[in-house]
Amino acid sequence: MALLSNRLNRLAPSATLAMSQKSSEMKAQGIDVINMSVGEPDFNTPDHIKEAAKKAIEDNWSRYSPVPGYPDLRMAIVEKLSKENGLQYSVDEILVSNGAKQSVCNTVMAMINPSDEVIIPAPYWVSYPQMVKLAGGVPVFINAGFEQNFKITPEQLENAITPKTRMLILCSPSNPTGSVYTKEELQGLAEVILRHEDLYVLADEIYEHINYVGSHESIAQFPGMKERSIIVNGVSKAYAMTGWRIGYIAAPEWIVKGCNKLQGQYTSGPCSVSQRAALEAYKASQDCVEDMRQAFERRRNLIVELAQDIPGLEVNVPQGAFYLFPKCNSFYGKSDGKYTINNSTDFAMYLLEVGHVATVGGDAFGDKDCFRISYATSDENIIEAMKRIKSVLANLH
Repeated sequence: MALLSNRLNRLAPSATLAMSQKSSEMKAQGIDVINMSVGEPDFNTPDHIKEAAKKAIEDNWSRYSPVPGYPDLRMAIVEKLSKENGLQYSVDEILVSNGAKQSVCNTVMAMINPSDEVIIPAPYWVSYPQMVKLAGGVPVFINAGFEQNFKITPEQLENAITPKTRMLILCSPSNPTGSVYTKEELQGLAEVILRHEDLYVLADEIYEHINYVGSHESIAQFPGMKERSIIVNGVSKAYAMTGWRIGYIAAPEWIVKGCNKLQGQYTSGPCSVSQRAALEAYKASQDCVEDMRQAFERRRNLIVELAQDIPGLEVNVPQGAFYLFPKCNSFYGKSDGKYTINNSTDFAMYLLEVGHVATVGGDAFGDKDCFRISYATSDENIIEAMKRIKSVLANLH
């Protein structure tokens, strides 16, 4: 009998992808499901970026690319970080990968030894703890619930640190909550990190441009923090380029070299054509980014208003990304006679099977009281989905 590795058996499958797959199966059976489970902009990639990719194909950009990415793309990322974030990096401190997900995984695999601890604020993106486990590390969770707007405090961080702590993974704007750390909040966390030698922060900033509170703040901006920070970003969310698979890290050169060594052994350089498209995304006008941000903000306002009108849900106002993370635990123990809701996974399954709206239970993100709705979809879908949710929840007693 063939046996899968212990390493693989330690991993849980992605709950977001599982819900999306189930909704696709229901759609294939002719059921009208509104899929609000996936974190993906519904916009098409802007035309000027697509044209750059077509030109790259015509110009035969079809060879293997350098492992860390093309030098001109890395230079464009250096310029972006300088202009938009006030952070000064060299080309040797940038590594381009096959999506920001690989950037995160590269960093964890390159820096975490077996039994090293990695602090992960909960709610968290589903893949963070699994990547830590893959590296043999130990995920340590800090609960930051609804009442504190899903953001950890410096005191909580300090209390979670042990001699084995090597890394903090921080996502702002956050998936799954949409919470955004202020400059003052980040400074408080930075002061804690700087008190501990050999403690690094992996700053996942992929939702940087989907922000409703003004300019983005990076934890790498504070004195001493650039040397302790690995910034992860990419083109997927800001430019509606999820399928192009281009992400990057900006980090101290020794970390970049380590990730480059790793990437060289298991994927090599990212897609050549996608890199030419990403170069255009960074170099051309950023008007498309602002247009999409405004659309997301309008949808945020719409879904918050509709969700606040549903009895039994507690709703905060997310300040970034395109997720709502309402509290649904008032429905636990309730039933419509056929279905009984015991937890957030049951709750999400009930919305899918009875309401035909795909969401994701908060259990998957380390929060048993909430569930995640992605509003990266049309106004019409948002209105209809919330109408369905309100209707089916009224049947629970």
